[in-house]
Amino acid sequence: MLLQLKNVTKRFGEFTVLDNLSCSVEKGEIFGIAGPNGAGKTTLFNVITGVYQAKGTILFEEHPILKLKPHRICHLGIARTFQMPLLFESMDVQTNVRVGAHFGHRGTREEEKNIQETLEFVGLKDKAACSAGSLKILDKKLTMLAAALATGPGLLLLDEPVGGLSPIEAAEFVKLAKRINTELGITIIVIEHMMRVLIEISNRLMILDNGRKISFGPPKDVVQDPKVIEVYLGV
Repeated sequence: MLLQLKNVTKRFGEFTVLDNLSCSVEKGEIFGIAGPNGAGKTTLFNVITGVYQAKGTILFEEHPILKLKPHRICHLGIARTFQMPLLFESMDVQTNVRVGAHFGHRGTREEEKNIQETLEFVGLKDKAACSAGSLKILDKKLTMLAAALATGPGLLLLDEPVGGLSPIEAAEFVKLAKRINTELGITIIVIEHMMRVLIEISNRLMILDNGRKISFGPPKDVVQDPKVIEVYLGV
């Protein structure tokens, strides 16, 4: 297992956001997470990446990471994207990716090569000199993704990557995510509201509700679970 969570609990005051959550992610898979708003999905990403502290145990390649700072976790090989693109909008695309490459590799000689290869892989080579703030939303998401990839992750966390995209753009992003997984060998955890995307992309799927795991397994089995239909689909 690449990532293991054991009895992870996160509270904000009296409000429990993650409730004794345990799960594991296999190396090389695409692991999907879904659930209604407020289920604890993004909080889970924040706990894994060190933004929030929580109780329990999280192991990444057998290393405990729950008490580590975000930069230490990134250097171990975990990168993420956000629901809304977070960029240095006054800088060009290439500089945004350079920030990720420099941070992840800390100034090695391979940094420039890594930047150019990453830009080409995500399809932004021709837009490298464009201001990040002037891009359409798909290209902003791709720039954020490229910066994350440039850190050299073994595990990539994607938080609602197709949100705000057209169906054609969403299909393009899904195809790219599959290539990241198969061609670069990067394990992916993806949060997404669009169930059809998760069914298409995920090897296994976990449904959260009120911070608890209510269903887990192959996507086509999970979406037929009566608990999922009741809680997530609202039927």
